[in-house]
Amino acid sequence: MDAVQTGFWVVAMLVLLAIAFDFMNGFHDAANSIATVVSTGVLKPQQAVLFAAFFNVVAIMVFQLKVAATVGKGIVEPGIVDQHVVFGALVGAIAWNIVTWWYGIPSSSSHALIGGIVGAVVAKAGATALIGAGIWKTVLFIFVSPTLGFLLGSLLMVAVSWLFRRMSPKRIDKWFRRLQLVSAGLYSLGHGGNDAQKTIGIIWMLLLATGYASASDKMPPSWVIWSCYLAIGAGTMFGGWRIVKTMGQKITKLKPVGGFCAETGGAMTLFIATAMGIPVSTTHTITGAIVGVGSTQRASAVRWGVAGNIVWAWIFTIPASAAVASAAYLVSFKFF
Repeated sequence: MDAVQTGFWVVAMLVLLAIAFDFMNGFHDAANSIATVVSTGVLKPQQAVLFAAFFNVVAIMVFQLKVAATVGKGIVEPGIVDQHVVFGALVGAIAWNIVTWWYGIPSSSSHALIGGIVGAVVAKAGATALIGAGIWKTVLFIFVSPTLGFLLGSLLMVAVSWLFRRMSPKRIDKWFRRLQLVSAGLYSLGHGGNDAQKTIGIIWMLLLATGYASASDKMPPSWVIWSCYLAIGAGTMFGGWRIVKTMGQKITKLKPVGGFCAETGGAMTLFIATAMGIPVSTTHTITGAIVGVGSTQRASAVRWGVAGNIVWAWIFTIPASAAVASAAYLVSFKFF
C-alpha cells in the first residue's frame, strides 16, 4: 500500500497504540521516579505518584525535542518505515513491558521500543535499513547511563557525608527529607523529558511515513507532543507497584540522604542525555545511582544478586522485543 493512501483509521489506531505504550511506559517506569522517595518514607505512595506525574508533564516546558528527533528521524533510513513497521515496533515493546511488569523486573521501556523498531525494520528491509549512528549511541548508553548514574550517585553520597559529618543523624534525616522532594521532582522531570519524547518520535515517524506530516517540518504537531506528555503522566499516576518494591527495597536499603543522592545523580544523567538527544533508560539510570549510593556504605549493602538479575533483563530487552516485533510485523499484513 502506498504511504499516502494509508487509511486514516489505520493511522489513528496506531497513534492510539503508541499513546497506550506511552501510558504503559509511565505505569511501568513510575517506580523509577518514586521508589526512593516512597521507600524512605518521605511521601506516601499516593502522594508520590501525583508528585511524579506533575513533573512528568511539566517537562514539556523544559526540554527541547532532541530525543524525539533521534527516534523519529535518526534510527531508520528514510522511506523504510510504514504502518506495518510501526505496528510491529509497538507490539514488540508493549509485549516486553507486560512480561517484565508482571514479574516485577525493572527493565527499560525505552530500549524495548528501540528493540521493537529494530526488529520490525530488519524484518522488512534488513539491517542495512538502520542508521548505525543512532543505534550505536543508544546501545552505548545502555552501559553509560547506569555507570554515570553510579558514579554521580556515589560521588554525591561521599560529598554529602563529608559536608554533613558533624551534623547529628536526626538533623540530617530532617534536612534530607525536605531535599528529597527536590531531587524526586528533578528525577521525574528528567523521566518525563526523555521518555515521553520517545513516543513523540515514533508517532512522528508514523506521520512522516504515511504522508500526514512533511519531512521539512522541524517539529511534530503540537497535539502529538501534548498527548504523549499527558499520557506518560497519567501512566505514572497509576504506578507500577510490583516494581517499586524491587527498586526501593530489594537492591539496597535507603535513608533520605541516600535517596536524595541517588535521585540527584540519576536526574543529572537524564538531563545530560536529553540535552544530547540520546534516548536512555530511566530504569538503568536510577538503578545505577541506587547501587552507587549503596556501595559507598559497604559492598554488602547492595544485594548484588538482585542487581545481577536486573542486568540480565537489560541485556535481553532489545533482542526479545525485536523478536516479537519481527513476528508482529509479519502478522500485521493480515489485519491492514
